[in-house]
Amino acid sequence: MKINFKLLALALLIIQSAFSQEGEVTGKIIDADFQDPVAFANVLVKGTTTGTTTDFDGVYTLSLEPGTYTLEFSFLGYKSVEITEVVIKEGEVATVNLTMQVLAEGLDEVVVSVSVKKNTETAVLGIQKKAVNVLDGLSAETFKKTGSSNVASAIKAVPGVSVQGGKYVYVRGLGDRYTKSILNGVDIPGLDPDRNTIQLDIFPTNIIDNVLVLKSASADLPADFTGGIVNIITKDYPTKKEHTLSISGTYNPDMHFNSDYLDYEGSKTDFLGFDSGRRDVPINSNQDIPSTSAYDSRLTTITNSFSPTLAAMKSSNGMDYSVGFTTGNQYIVGKEEVNRVGFLASVSYKNTTTYYDNAQNNFYRRNSDTSINELETFRTQRGNIGTNNVLVSGLLGTSFKTERSKYKLNLLHLQNGESTAGIFSQTLNFTDFVNFSKDNLEYTQRSITNALLSGTHTNEEATWTTEWALSPTLSRIEDKDIRTTSFQVEDGISSIPQNNQPKRIWRDLEEVNGVAKLDLTKRYQINEKDAKLKFGAYGSYKARDFGIINFEIESNASTLIYDGMADNILKDENLWTTANPVGSFIDPDISISEPANSYEAVQQNIAGYVSNEFKLGTKLRTVLGVRMEKFEAKYTGEDNRDASDPQKVIYDDQTIIDEFDFFPTANLIYELTEQVNLRGSFARTTARPSFKEASIAKIFDPLSNNTFIGNIDLLPTYINNFDVRAEWFGTNAEMIAISGFYKKFKDPIELTYFESSTDNFQPQNLGDADVLGVEIEIRKNLGFITSALNNFSFNVNTSFIKSTQIYSEQERNLRTLGLRDGETLGEDRELQGQSPFLVNAGLSYEGEENNLQIRLSYNVQGKTLQVVGNGFAPDVYTMPYNNLNFNLSKGFGENNNQSINFKVTNLLGDDVLSEYESFGATNKIFSLRSPGTAFSLGYSIKF
Repeated sequence: MKINFKLLALALLIIQSAFSQEGEVTGKIIDADFQDPVAFANVLVKGTTTGTTTDFDGVYTLSLEPGTYTLEFSFLGYKSVEITEVVIKEGEVATVNLTMQVLAEGLDEVVVSVSVKKNTETAVLGIQKKAVNVLDGLSAETFKKTGSSNVASAIKAVPGVSVQGGKYVYVRGLGDRYTKSILNGVDIPGLDPDRNTIQLDIFPTNIIDNVLVLKSASADLPADFTGGIVNIITKDYPTKKEHTLSISGTYNPDMHFNSDYLDYEGSKTDFLGFDSGRRDVPINSNQDIPSTSAYDSRLTTITNSFSPTLAAMKSSNGMDYSVGFTTGNQYIVGKEEVNRVGFLASVSYKNTTTYYDNAQNNFYRRNSDTSINELETFRTQRGNIGTNNVLVSGLLGTSFKTERSKYKLNLLHLQNGESTAGIFSQTLNFTDFVNFSKDNLEYTQRSITNALLSGTHTNEEATWTTEWALSPTLSRIEDKDIRTTSFQVEDGISSIPQNNQPKRIWRDLEEVNGVAKLDLTKRYQINEKDAKLKFGAYGSYKARDFGIINFEIESNASTLIYDGMADNILKDENLWTTANPVGSFIDPDISISEPANSYEAVQQNIAGYVSNEFKLGTKLRTVLGVRMEKFEAKYTGEDNRDASDPQKVIYDDQTIIDEFDFFPTANLIYELTEQVNLRGSFARTTARPSFKEASIAKIFDPLSNNTFIGNIDLLPTYINNFDVRAEWFGTNAEMIAISGFYKKFKDPIELTYFESSTDNFQPQNLGDADVLGVEIEIRKNLGFITSALNNFSFNVNTSFIKSTQIYSEQERNLRTLGLRDGETLGEDRELQGQSPFLVNAGLSYEGEENNLQIRLSYNVQGKTLQVVGNGFAPDVYTMPYNNLNFNLSKGFGENNNQSINFKVTNLLGDDVLSEYESFGATNKIFSLRSPGTAFSLGYSIKF
């Protein structure tokens, strides 16, 4: 019996041992100088024979029993490193990343011992400290600490960065034109393809490996950025099977659960981000519309095919909410553990509503009498706006990694639908002031589908690395049935005057974008010092097809019968019919499609580059390179003149831009001490006109009553960039940096008033410009005051920028004509879109024991020139927006797998305001929105 009991106990012990779960340690080893992976390095558990080697990507994975270990990392020519206090828990994955330093000449093997906590802090600063470019970054660990659910909310912590509208990133106070976003190193158009940046709130942080913000150029980067380039890098795949579910809600007392919210009847699929077809153009664009004199019943049929809804209606709205789910796993393929395949899938849904009470869009101008300083009213508009925005995003990525190769395929789809309804009161100054009431209904549907196939390969010695990528994208934007209806109101009586008929507008944009790139890197030695030669090629192709269809509703009856109610216009009893030939009908005399508003355009860019990174002596690292780009833009379209008019302009696949440019770059990094770097860099970059800008299109914005007019003669902007920087890196992720930068712009593109009409805007090259700036950055742990503050830290980043734009002859002449008595005109003004100062500041608490993170952050930009005046139309400035936010994140649950996040945005309740400024005059409002203060609560769980 005793023997049987012993056998049973032994069997149970064997079974328990067989089914006990191991833990894992994984990480990536990179070269401290070149930031390249250290391939085939040795990883060993100290005191044992258990170990592994890194793959070509510098990544290792090691399965271990639960316990505390010391890991030894070694490779020929590098200082060996021991990482102590590595804790392995059952069923969990510990991450230990490492930066290895090259062994100095003449030294024998050196072993550096450091705790795992200290190593993590070193790794966080390692990329920034040793990077070729002036850069800042956010890692997956940073996202976890800040509790940010998407990249847009997380990137606010990056020095010199501000986020506009909660989604678009600006770097160093420069506008969207000079900031560029890329995904995994490849261009991708955003939901607004006329922007250079993609909106960052579409990327959940749990699928992001890191985000790098580069503030200086190198030859391997695209040349079309100046302020900064934001590279969003997604994860390959998780180290184990992992699922994440997150939900959040946002309440704004000024916007949500509001019975005055404005809406209109849409389609049944609006909640999914697309229209079901209810708002499609009801007739063919080539449809012949009969006149009333023809007494053709088809006119009534055509009119009846249009939705009769023209008025915004009051309804009650809910709060904002979002939900996201991410899943991923990896698998070992084949007998060798070096071959792995993994996937990462993410889907998210976001539904937001905004309601602006007393929103304003106004136009003022200078009096023709130069002795009068005060601005006179041209048009004022104020009213209420309700907007519902739905964003659905899906990402599916898969990776296959062998001993010396890695292949990745990412598929991304974004679907966005935005419905807007507004009611406004307008005052127009003709010979006298005339009052109008206006209803405005809009729906915009946007979609992007992107694929990215990429590969990385290395040879057996890891001296050659080849990287390639292919990325096609299809994007579509459809403005579906924009409806504007205005009534003139006089003595309480509403009517529709001539030339102010209700309008129906459809706009359709389709853009195909293809990118291919190839990068080759050769590691070698110069004078027994490591060096790196990098060269490659790049090609991009963009083709856009754009068209606008317009309709107007005419009436041969008295418009008094509508009683000032827009929905009465297309009521059955008010329609023109052959039996009752007095009423409303679709105007046959209005051109359905004006020639100037339909165009096709192509932009293609073929580039090649070469750069060499090497050391001069032991402390000066030098990176020299040159990039060549052959850029060509072609345009097909025509103006609105009659075909028989000898002045008519027709473009038939005509080249409007054809440039072959060289973009040299130089980056110098001098390691003054182990903690102090001195940097200097030079680069030539460019900013090219968008499709919309380099066109003859006329695009009307019914919300603001502005019209954008393209300029086919625009030239690219060229910028010479100079940067210097001194940076000190301390412990506890501390850093102090002082930077100076100078940028010289040739032919900057700026938005200004159209000469013959001050409510029309046009991009123009208005003269050369200079930008001179100083940037101060401090990140400091407060433990130096008292140990009780060890968990507190603060950061502040301040930029002071002086921009100077030399007047062109045309602008000088126009401004001279509009000078007030006693006003003088200098030689220059500010550069449009350049903020004179930028402040980012934050105070953080991070509790390691209680898993609590608290952050108070503040951001403000200085008064910025938004629209360039032309003499009698004054300059418009965006006023400072003081943005104070609070964030609290608390982790809890088994293995800290759950978190709750509480945020308050715009604590100061500041308004988004733009104003006219003119000599001796009181400022007048150009546009005003009051976003209010929003409270958000989110929850996430990993399982």
